[in-house]
Amino acid sequence: QVQLVESGGGLVQAGGSLRLSCAASGTIVNIGLMGWYRQAPGKQRELVAGITRSGSTNYADSVKGRFTISRDNAKNMVVLQMNSLKPEDTAVYYCNAMVLSRTYWGQGTQVTVSN
Repeated sequence: QVQLVESGGGLVQAGGSLRLSCAASGTIVNIGLMGWYRQAPGKQRELVAGITRSGSTNYADSVKGRFTISRDNAKNMVVLQMNSLKPEDTAVYYCNAMVLSRTYWGQGTQVTVSN
């Protein structure tokens, strides 16, 4: 079993920054793709950013140029640096990881961006 624990959410004014971290623990052999998703009230969960074990990244168009995803394979961690935040970025953010073809999710962390 793999557990993912997120931290770093909170309330910030528009234009501000937040840094989300996700640490994986448990029976970890090799974590493959890791990523961040978000879900706003009344909307479907959507991919924000993903990163492969080798460091290749992809981003949703809505966050390109503002968010940066990175990972530390030795520490089994993934980080999402969010800059120039907008009210429409308000959502619960979930960490995601694939381990041996299984997908794991964190419990989610709330990000609220005020005007």
